[in-house]
Amino acid sequence: MKLTAKIKLQPSPQQRVALMETLQRVNAACNAASEWAWANKTFGQYKIHHGVYYDLKERFGLSAQAAVRAVAKVADAYKLDKKTVRTFRPLGSIAYDNRILRFNLTKGTVSIWSVEGRLTIPFVCGEYQGNLLAYQKGESDLAYIKGEFYLLPTCDLPDAPLAKPVGVIGVDLGIVNIATDSDGERYSGKRLNSVRHRHRRLRRKLQRKGTKGAKRRLKKLGQKERRFAGHVNHTISKRIAEKAQRTHRAVALEDLQGIRQRVRVRRPQRSTLHSWAFHDFGRKLAYKAQRAGVRVVFVDPRNSSRECPRCGHTERANRPTQSTFQCRVCGFADHADKVAALNLSVRGWAAVSQPYLGEANRAMHGSVPESPLL
Repeated sequence: MKLTAKIKLQPSPQQRVALMETLQRVNAACNAASEWAWANKTFGQYKIHHGVYYDLKERFGLSAQAAVRAVAKVADAYKLDKKTVRTFRPLGSIAYDNRILRFNLTKGTVSIWSVEGRLTIPFVCGEYQGNLLAYQKGESDLAYIKGEFYLLPTCDLPDAPLAKPVGVIGVDLGIVNIATDSDGERYSGKRLNSVRHRHRRLRRKLQRKGTKGAKRRLKKLGQKERRFAGHVNHTISKRIAEKAQRTHRAVALEDLQGIRQRVRVRRPQRSTLHSWAFHDFGRKLAYKAQRAGVRVVFVDPRNSSRECPRCGHTERANRPTQSTFQCRVCGFADHADKVAALNLSVRGWAAVSQPYLGEANRAMHGSVPESPLL
């Protein structure tokens, strides 16, 4: 499993100048390579390398491996889109590999290539990031963020063995409640939604004002909201992963890909829907569960909050309000989010217990086994 650590460099004033010059020269080299690739309509790394390698070294004073990494950055950019020429910011991040960067974890320093030669720079990081660095492998990005230099090394952690689950925790995602599990535990989104609404009102005021100070405040405000939402998702996903590990269960999540295109909402609700960070939550839960040896499956969420987990009857009238569920046939009643999570747990149990059984074979062999959660 690959994770990215974030460590802060502490360069001297002279080293800061060298790092700044390095970023500018490498990104200028990337722009030159991009112009050559666009002019020649050649976007593969191998062909760009043979077209610009010696020129980049001579014009921008790059080492051999720095020129290779610059070409790789250009080729990666054109993999996304070949419709327009790609340009790179003067202080955009640049990639290093083990030939031009080396960590000394004992001394807490890093030896890094620059246009002024090799620099030995001390770094600081938290205990969590320090533990990740023991598995550092592959590329590391040098980034200039808010006046500080950071390294973002890739860490290849060994995969934890997946434990055989005895059940499945279904997790229903939402906006009023960020997550609700099949045990009935709800993780409220009230505080996060309050922050989003307050920031949304402030953004409108600043956008109307339109001054330079207002624009700086807008940029800072967006970053603050994103960090807070990320912290909330980290906290909730960690609690669910720990519960699944403690109870020896797998986790079933809704496959919500494309939901913003499928769902139609009123104009006042559009900003709330489009700020819903369900994808970020799913990614965080998936990697935390993987580290804990917990299996995560994504299941079809259709009608999960309208289907009765007791008798299977499904209709829209089963859910008269956002939070209530009452089956029109058997009378079963509970919180709508918990009902959805229970149905997801059943679907997840089918996926976990029969991982290699296709839809056609599944229909041939009959119904899926009953979930131990119900």
